[in-house]
Amino acid sequence: MDTIMNPFSSSTRLRDMIRAIRACKTAAEERAVVRKECASIRASINENDHYYRHRNLAKLMFIQMLGYPTHFGQMECLKLIASSGFPEKRIGYLGLMLLLDERQEVLMLVTNSLKQDLNHTNQYIVGLALCALGNICSAEMARDLAPEVERLLQFRDPNIRKKAALCSIRIIKKVPDLAENFINAAAALLKEKHHGVLITGVQLCTDLCRVSSEALGFFRKKCMDALVKTLKDVVNSPYTPEYDIAGIADPFLHIRLLKLLRVLGQGDADASDAMNDILAQVATKADTNRNAGNAILYECVETIMSIEDNGGLRVLAINILGRFLSNRDNNIRYVALNMLMKAISVDTQAVHRHRATILECVKDSDASIRKRSLELIYLLVNETNVKPLTKELIDYLEVSDLEFKGDLTAKICSMVEKFSPDKIWYIDQMLKVLSEAGNFVKVEVCHALIVIISNAADLHGYTVRALYKAFQASDEQESLTRVAVWCVGEYGDMLVNNAGMLDIEDPVTVTESDAVDLVETAIKRHTSDATTKAMALVALLKLSSRFPSCSERIKEIVVQHKGSFLLELQQRSLEFNSIIEKHTNIRSALVERMPVLDEATFSGRRAGSVSTAVSASPGPSTGASLKVPNGVSKPAAAPLVDLLDLSSDDNPVPSSSGSDFLQDLLGVDLSPAATQSGTQPSKSGTEVLLDLLSIGSPVQQSSSPVADIFSSNIATKAPASPLHGLTSLATQPVLAASPPAASTKAASPIIDLLDGLAPVPSIPEKNGPAYPSVVAFESSSLRITFDFSKPPGNPQSTVIQATFTNLSSNNYTDFIFQAAVPKFLQLHLDPASGNTLPAGANSNLTQTLRVTNSQHGKKSLVMRIRISYKASGKDVLEEGQISHFPRDL
Repeated sequence: MDTIMNPFSSSTRLRDMIRAIRACKTAAEERAVVRKECASIRASINENDHYYRHRNLAKLMFIQMLGYPTHFGQMECLKLIASSGFPEKRIGYLGLMLLLDERQEVLMLVTNSLKQDLNHTNQYIVGLALCALGNICSAEMARDLAPEVERLLQFRDPNIRKKAALCSIRIIKKVPDLAENFINAAAALLKEKHHGVLITGVQLCTDLCRVSSEALGFFRKKCMDALVKTLKDVVNSPYTPEYDIAGIADPFLHIRLLKLLRVLGQGDADASDAMNDILAQVATKADTNRNAGNAILYECVETIMSIEDNGGLRVLAINILGRFLSNRDNNIRYVALNMLMKAISVDTQAVHRHRATILECVKDSDASIRKRSLELIYLLVNETNVKPLTKELIDYLEVSDLEFKGDLTAKICSMVEKFSPDKIWYIDQMLKVLSEAGNFVKVEVCHALIVIISNAADLHGYTVRALYKAFQASDEQESLTRVAVWCVGEYGDMLVNNAGMLDIEDPVTVTESDAVDLVETAIKRHTSDATTKAMALVALLKLSSRFPSCSERIKEIVVQHKGSFLLELQQRSLEFNSIIEKHTNIRSALVERMPVLDEATFSGRRAGSVSTAVSASPGPSTGASLKVPNGVSKPAAAPLVDLLDLSSDDNPVPSSSGSDFLQDLLGVDLSPAATQSGTQPSKSGTEVLLDLLSIGSPVQQSSSPVADIFSSNIATKAPASPLHGLTSLATQPVLAASPPAASTKAASPIIDLLDGLAPVPSIPEKNGPAYPSVVAFESSSLRITFDFSKPPGNPQSTVIQATFTNLSSNNYTDFIFQAAVPKFLQLHLDPASGNTLPAGANSNLTQTLRVTNSQHGKKSLVMRIRISYKASGKDVLEEGQISHFPRDL
């Protein structure tokens, strides 16, 4: 070993270097050995040592295979190729194929040597050149050497013809324009008796058909009969030891011929008819007990499925695939499933006959087969077989592995949703899935289930009872818990009273306390996430109105979350507790049942045809902005500009109707055909918007206007996501939410809900240019005066100090000011100084408005206002438009 490693010399044999490298225990030692050997090889190259050149190149090839750079030895390959001896050329060509590729610039230097060797008298040297050219041929080399390769296709030695055919395949792939030069020579190879030459000739014809339509037409016309005869001879050939594999004569040639027939038969009825008989013969005579026989049978089936229509052959092919599914070899079953997925689009009925076998594959121990068979089952489902297939899959869901439950659950849910014959069957199957694999059910599936339940009015009682039983019997399944909590919150009274009983169910005994127990269990489970707990709090709020006897218990449960670390739960707990304690008179209106959710709109959203939510990006809005006194901007529909008569905004209005926009915004069906909960008539989108804003309608006399507002915002507003139930009251787009001072006794219930926080009135900055005061609005009972100021350095912004003066002899309570502006304006309203406006011109309320005009200097300010208050116990609503602002604002 010492002689080998120290010092290294060019005379060191390859096997000695390999031994030295294998003796290394660490990567560092190996690198050191390789580094010293490479240094020795470089020294030998510099000395131009002819005697050891082939030995150095052999070492470089081994070093290259180890992953070390060997670019310094590329020229040695060219020198060995240019030498006259066969051993040197053999090492040189081998090094050329290993050390270089077609991207190396030095490769162009070897073209001349290759041309000389292709014309050499020694057939072994010709074979070396063909082998090298077939491995590293570039487009330039292909154009230069194509005539020599084409000539060698008629060489006397079969090994040279075989290598020339393989080299031709490389050439036509690099330069498809040269394909027509090889058509006649390739056709001549199909008459060869030598199987090696015949295989390469068939492959050359196949590649020519793929790159040249001229070659495809030529082989269809001239060679179809010869190919069919060749395949028949191979199928019926007697035992030949030279080509026999497991008792089958040359299965490789079988497969190559079938692939060529497949290419020729695609899109050509005459060619397909010519090969029908031989394909049927191959399909019936193949030996399925041997792997080689199965390979031939598979290629035959794929050829039958690819050529033009022949019903009998296709049924035979699908039956063969059905037999493959019963094979013990996993690979055979997998390829059969893959082929059946292609065949289902051609002959669905024939694939349906093997449905039972495919279902058994779903239960296979191999994960790849399970997934592939499940995809195939999904493709087989239709309205006629959805019930038995779903039953089989749900039964298997109970015993399936955890890693497979996710895929299986998704497919079952998709099948049930797509092909369910009626709603009760859909609900039953989904409850089974939720009970068995609720943790694997996606949120969108739960949304769809809630929408279906909402639309099935005659099944509300049946559904809530079934969910109650499933919740009691199942383990902790998150999706089941959410749906059960939502339904108990909505239809808990039907659960207790056994309302809506069907003939197929038995009555259950559930008390009000039992229903509350279910929600309490859901909220206290350690596996429940924030969404589930929030939904449970909403359900408890609803049950507090439906079950007055449990109101105190519900209050205790709700209060437990007022110190939660999750802001959402803490906020809901405080707000709901305030509703339960202080607002019993409006609670029933607040927690009315959700309206019927629009099933068609929800399905469209899931398909991506309807936007799922209003965009909240900071880009330019598509409509007017409705401003409420808490300073938060809420997106409004584009048609709101027309409803508010803001004609100064000349930007184009989106083509979507107001009804469509509100349908997306509120998540409810605002079409005239949709019905609201209870006995109230349905309203169009425009009517709903008018109800929300009370624009263009007479003043509504109501004993509890706040209850009406909450009814529209909570009881009749369907959230975009049914699972979330009611969103927190603080985030609702409440239009009458002007916070009063904490000391005001007649404060709005909404302010009590927010614990009566008294905001500090903001004082506008008294800087910038002075503008005259403007009487913005005046009626017989109210005057509004605007004072303007500009922040320094920001001409687009304007601070407006609004002063409200009571011109009557009555005190105004629950005073609320609202404003809407076009989309080129941004409006922010600070809280008012109070919500009570005493009588007399000396008693005023103030409120600050901040307006940003993106079209400053081009468009003037314009604003639509609405003022609501109570005078002598009656509701008063006043509206107006302000368009006489100073021009420079």
